[in-house]
Amino acid sequence: MSVNREELKRMIDYIAAQDALEVLDFIGYLNMKRERETLKNLEQASMTSMDF
Repeated sequence: MSVNREELKRMIDYIAAQDALEVLDFIGYLNMKRERETLKNLEQASMTSMDF
């Protein structure tokens, strides 16, 4: 799924400040989730390579 980032930025300009804080919090959550998944994958790869 492709997202038009410029449209997303324009939408953010029109939401209430409290909603913008929630959006910011959610973006932080998504980034943290992605980082944890990356670390988990690296850990699994490391464990697999130790079997050799």
